[in-house]
Parts: sequence; structure tokens; C-alpha cells
Amino acid sequence: MKNCRIPQLAMLAIISLICGTAHAQQDTGYHWYTPSRIEGQGFPVAAKYDRLPAKAEKTVPPKVWNLSRMSAGLSLRFRTSAADLVVRYVVTGKQDMPHMPATGASGVDLYSIDPNGEWKWSAGKYSFGDTITYRFPGLSKNIGEYRLYLPLYNTLKWLEVGSREDSIHFLPLRQEKPIVIYGTSIAQGACASRPGLAWANQLDRILDRPVINLAFAGNGKLDPPVTELLTEIDAKIYVLDCLPNIGGLPAAEIKDKVLTAVKQIRKVKPHTPILLVEHGHISGNAAQEAAYEQLLLDGVKQLYLLPAAQLGMGLESTVDGTHPNDIGMQQYANGYAQALREIFHEPVGNINTTIPCRQYRELVRYDWDLRHYTQLSMNKKEAPEVLIIGNSIIHFWGGTPAGPIARGTDSWPAAARNMGFGWDRIENVLWRVYHDELDGFEAKKIVIMIGTNNLQMNNDPEIIAGLQQLILAVKERQPKAEILLAGILPRVDMAERVAKINKSILRLAGSLQVQFINPGQVLLKPDQAPDSSLYTDGLHPNNTGYSKLAGYLQPYLK
Repeated sequence: MKNCRIPQLAMLAIISLICGTAHAQQDTGYHWYTPSRIEGQGFPVAAKYDRLPAKAEKTVPPKVWNLSRMSAGLSLRFRTSAADLVVRYVVTGKQDMPHMPATGASGVDLYSIDPNGEWKWSAGKYSFGDTITYRFPGLSKNIGEYRLYLPLYNTLKWLEVGSREDSIHFLPLRQEKPIVIYGTSIAQGACASRPGLAWANQLDRILDRPVINLAFAGNGKLDPPVTELLTEIDAKIYVLDCLPNIGGLPAAEIKDKVLTAVKQIRKVKPHTPILLVEHGHISGNAAQEAAYEQLLLDGVKQLYLLPAAQLGMGLESTVDGTHPNDIGMQQYANGYAQALREIFHEPVGNINTTIPCRQYRELVRYDWDLRHYTQLSMNKKEAPEVLIIGNSIIHFWGGTPAGPIARGTDSWPAAARNMGFGWDRIENVLWRVYHDELDGFEAKKIVIMIGTNNLQMNNDPEIIAGLQQLILAVKERQPKAEILLAGILPRVDMAERVAKINKSILRLAGSLQVQFINPGQVLLKPDQAPDSSLYTDGLHPNNTGYSKLAGYLQPYLK
């Protein structure tokens, strides 16, 4: 009897069938979700994962349009209590590149934010084939948000996220003004080993602000049709980072391109900052500097230049002498973050009270993000003249936007905006101030009553350092407002410490030339001990306590 040999193609088909069956069995019992919202898009788009509007196909160069179909910089934001997730999707192009692995060009990347606002990375087990699959086992149930970064150098046909529990909730799009980047292959993400390491995506996490990535590989060339599209986005800043693609042109042509792009933006957006970026070993740097200097002489404001040296690229920073590896991407991200923090007036310290972050410690009772977006929306519709910033003591008192608990609503100071967020610490308020809650209007009076939630994790000097940074941030955004810095309200469980730190807060107010107020004194007995009859739990006032606070605040808020 002759040996039977299975033809090679038949064998591959059998293996494929076996693997496909195994995956199908493994994925049974999953609930599959198609994303309802895509982060990182600056325009309404025709195809779900595009980066430019449909009308751009007729105006931008064909190569730019094709590259705009790639999902670089796009991400999904969602919440889930699932212990494991599966992401499956199909791309249209080649899955890897000669200088970039498939995990970067065509992979996805999962990050999360814990209840205290710290970023975590989730390692995925991936399988590349006609359908690409990523599995994320062993996830924590105590997570506020997941962020899934999409492929950098490929076009998605479709994508689904699956969980065994019916519990994936896609979050609303962020409402803060975005950072808009017009750039080259470097900004698009070449050659990061995974999407989350592309410098623009790192910047998204470092500043925790939306980023619109309009980088088009070798075809980001300051083309006027693309620059015109930028002005349709209400940006926090425009980053023009096309020099690597135009650096070989004659100096006069480079200068003209930069002048044209900046003037084109300024015509529509006269006040939005613009950042020009230099790159190492590019002859066009001098021509761009000449354009920058001419624009300044012409009176153009809010124009900045990021020197190549600040990007910190070194011997080990690139794959091929041009495109950053993961080390280079980190250096790029840090360089950009430093420059943008200076432009935005967002300094960051080295202790938690001076490092802005979100929090998700109260998800059961209220949605922290939603309250933040509500504040932004209300500010646009009706600018507040008086606002009170704080934690749950303010949040659960009264006024608008209303909280999930309301005590003493009849005593809430009339016309004051309630900017209290339950469980907030100083660093959470700092994040909110950095993320537009005081922008776009002029307040008359701002009361700041924050710090009690830091008492159990920070010493007094750390709390004072955080309050100092917060006050300076408020002054920067509301220079005409009268700022009233309140002492921490008495706490039944740590009355002596509160009395001591309030003396330090009084001295801080004096050094910063703001008004110190001490409303907590109305919650004390004659012997200066907290009056427990005025509290619900030794920390939060009851109706009578709030009424006494209102009486104290009234003359200050007139």
C-alpha cells in the first residue's frame, strides 16, 4: 500500500479549520458589541474609522485621503466589570511593515484608569490572521475607564468587543478642546511596537486631553486643503509637525509653506495657539525658524516653536535613523508634553497633590466624567458669576448641577454654581481646572473649599503645596475674580489636625494675596470642639449645619 500524502494546501485548510473551530468554541457565550463612539475624530465621517470628512476626498491629495482611512490616533473609551475581554476585527491592508511589527501597524492596545486616576496597561494575547483577535484575561472589576487604541497603519473594516458578562458601556466623547496634530509618519506612529506607545497616544494619556491625529505618513506636507480642514476643529492648540516631509525643499519654499499654513489658520482662528516643531538633522529647521521670526514681527500672537533639542532624541532612539522606536516615542511624548504644559499653564509637581488626575471613587452614586461635562456645557450656556469649588460637602448641598444627595437645598447661596464633586481631592480639582472648567467666562467670586479628603493620605506640607498650585492655576484662568480660600471644615475624627492646618492655609492665603475664610467655625461648640449635632456623619453637615454655613458665606458672596 502506497503512503498517502495530504496536499499542502489541504493540510493548511484543515489546520485553519481546526484553529477556527477552537476559537469559535472558546468565544461561545460572549456578548459582542460594536463601538458606538470613536474617540479622536475631529469631523463627522462617512466610514466609521476614517479621520477626514467625506468631502475631503475631493480636495486633499489622493495619497492623503487613502492614509486618512487608517485609524491612527483613534480609540474606544468604555466601562465594563468583565473579568476578560476579546477584541476581534478585520483590516484591509498588509498587517506588518519592513520596519514596524504587526502589533504596532495593525494591533490594538488596552489601557485603563483605576479609581484614583492612575493608568494601567493590560497585556493582550493576540492572534493575527484574516480576523485579528486580542484576548485580555484577568481584568480588574474595579476600573473606571478602559481605553482601547486602534491600529496605527491599517484601515479597519469592522471591529467588535466581546465579554462574557453583558456589561460594556461605551462612554460619551470627551468635550474638552482637543490637541490637533498635522504631521508625518512619525506623528502617525511609525515605528511604535504597539499603538499605545505612539507619541501622540502617549500624549493623550499624559495630558489626559483629546488628541486629533491628522498625520499622513510621507504625505503630511502642509497642504493648504488639509490646513483649511484643521480650522473646522475648535482646538486647544494646532501642532504643525510636517517639517520631516518638506525639509528637502528649497528654503524659500519651506518658509512660504509655513507662512501660508499659519496665516490660513489665523484667518479663521485668531487666538488659538499654534506650535511649530523642529526635528534633528533636518536642513529645513532654519527656514522654519525664519518663518517663525517673520510671523512674530508681523504681530502674530500665540505662536510657539518647539526646538529639536527638546525632543531629546539620541543614539538609541530610532529604528532607521528617522523613525522613533519605543525609546524615541517616549522622548517625543515627554518633549511635547513639556512644551504643551508650558503653553497651557499646566505645571505638574512631584507629589500627588500637585499632579492633576481624574477619579472614579463614587461611580455608584454619580458619574464623575458626566458631571465634569455638565459643568462645561453649563458654562457655555450661562456663565456663572459666583462658583463654589469643593468635594462632596459642596456637591451634596444644593444649587446646580444637582447632586445625587441634597441636604439643606433651601440654604444654598443664591446664584452660585455648585462645582463640588463627591470624593474629590486637591489633585482632582486641579485636573478640572486644567480641563476647561474655568475657561471662557469671567467670574466675580470663586470659593475654594477642598483638602479634607487628602488628610488621610497626605501630610500638611503636601496639602499646602497642592493648594498653592491650585490657587495659582485658578488665578491664571480667572485673573479678575475675587478668590476666597476656605479653611478645611472641622471633622469630628481629627479636629486638632484641622485646626492646625487651617493656620497654614491662612498663611498661604496671605502669601498668595487671596481672601482667607473660615466657615467651619460656625460648626464648633464654645469649647472649639466640632458640634456633632450639626453633622450627619462627623464630616458632612446636616440641614442645620448647611444653614449655618450659608449664613457665614452670605456677606462674602454679595
